[in-house]
Amino acid sequence: MSATIPEGFKDLLTTKATFAHLATTMSNGHPQVTPVWFSYDGTHILVNSAKGRVKDRNMRARRDVALSIIDPDNAYRYLQLIGRVVEITEQGADAHIDSLAKKYLGKDTYPWRGPTEVRVIYKITVDKAQTMG
Repeated sequence: MSATIPEGFKDLLTTKATFAHLATTMSNGHPQVTPVWFSYDGTHILVNSAKGRVKDRNMRARRDVALSIIDPDNAYRYLQLIGRVVEITEQGADAHIDSLAKKYLGKDTYPWRGPTEVRVIYKITVDKAQTMG
């Protein structure tokens, strides 16, 4: 069952161009954190990456993740999400990264795509939401 995102914090997912700090777990059990772009479909957090990167390998092997999202206008207001990756797909990933480039850069296409890069979407279900501020 998915956790409900508190209404007073949904702006961090929907209207503000906030970065999420995505925490995954390495094969040796150590944490790994990466700032990422994301979108929210009303139920799931959608993260996009290139196949073969560290976070890709981690999320394929160990589906539990956490995200920390700080309000860019107030660093003492944040949303922490704990959940799990419930779907990994390449379908629609190129269009998704382009939509994220529009959100975060104001560009119609993602400018740093490598010639052999395969984009992937990770759909994350939120099991627990914690807030501050």
